[in-house]
Amino acid sequence: MTPHESLAWLNATQFFGVKLGLDNTRRLLDAAGCPEASLRIFHVAGTNGKGSVCAMLDSILRAAGLRTGLYTSPHLTDFRERIRVDGAMIPSAALADILTRIRRDAEGWSHSPTFFEIATVLALVHFAREKCEAVVLETGMGGRLDATNAVTPVVSVITPIAIDHAQWLGNSIAEIAAEKAGIIKPGIPVVSAPQLPEARRVIKARAHACGSPLTFVGSPCPRQLGLRGEHQQWNAALAVAALDAASLEPGEEAVARGLREVSWPARFHQIGGRFIVDGAHNPHAAHALVETWKAAFGTARATVVFGALDDKDYSEMISLLSGIAHAFFFVPVASPRSADTQAFPAPTGCPSQTFSSLPDALEAARELPPPILITGSLFLAGEALSLLSQNRHDDTSPLSA
Repeated sequence: MTPHESLAWLNATQFFGVKLGLDNTRRLLDAAGCPEASLRIFHVAGTNGKGSVCAMLDSILRAAGLRTGLYTSPHLTDFRERIRVDGAMIPSAALADILTRIRRDAEGWSHSPTFFEIATVLALVHFAREKCEAVVLETGMGGRLDATNAVTPVVSVITPIAIDHAQWLGNSIAEIAAEKAGIIKPGIPVVSAPQLPEARRVIKARAHACGSPLTFVGSPCPRQLGLRGEHQQWNAALAVAALDAASLEPGEEAVARGLREVSWPARFHQIGGRFIVDGAHNPHAAHALVETWKAAFGTARATVVFGALDDKDYSEMISLLSGIAHAFFFVPVASPRSADTQAFPAPTGCPSQTFSSLPDALEAARELPPPILITGSLFLAGEALSLLSQNRHDDTSPLSA
């Protein structure tokens, strides 16, 4: 297959939906020669902060001179963002070659592999081919039955747990924590962010049952970071603790440089002089965004361009964001799962308008003074980054951060 044909085939597998379980992934990995067996893997699960922790680990490891593989999801503008070696996206030729082999291996299966199962195996094969010395692997959803859980890591990492994906993972913190803690393997060390009491109990019980050493991060990292927000200081502390638990000592200079130079798009991401894009997509993340906004802008309020998926708690997110908004522009997300903007509740204490698309909302927002915040969904954040990168010349007013 050509790169275009291979991606078209991969995207078509999304019609198979979500299938939790490891059988297909293990079968594909076996057919590929068990590429994961040669890799030193940091496995990261949790509700919020997974991507940031993964980016920090990758940045520190690269600063230490190691050849790294980084697998994250979802992508923002290009599928190849999900799979990187030393920061470089997987080349189109390699993507096409590996996907062609995976398609051949899965031909005739009674239960076809899903998009995420295929993407995970694609990443692991690429990392093995590239002889990566350390791999950072982010779970897609949950952990216990997530395709990434077919590997045995050197350390299991758990970021803060909150309510999200309830239809798949459960309606309580304890139920969701049990799914996330499913990445814990017998004898493999575990590091966790501070957790709510019910999540902490579940993680401790799972680690004890597996005989796995467990560390909870006790304080934020005081170092200079390339990402903004107090919550990122906690994410940094978790990344450093994961390196310690894996008995990998990159050195003080590499840790400092890696954290200082880390970059992760759509996390309080400033575009030009007037826009900030943040992929916060649940109440826990929205709360962190509000706190980061207040630290950056004080009492200044934002025009909030907001869109969400229909399975998210958008009502609570709007309520939280009302504390920093002077107006809301509601937009649909470019996804079949987009929430109906007519279902959004009226914000407290500020007006709202509804637009038929993000480009229409951005056109109206450009008539307003900065700052303008685009948030509610990583899918919306990706669309915003793509649109705003095409119009940087329009966005020259300064942000007073």
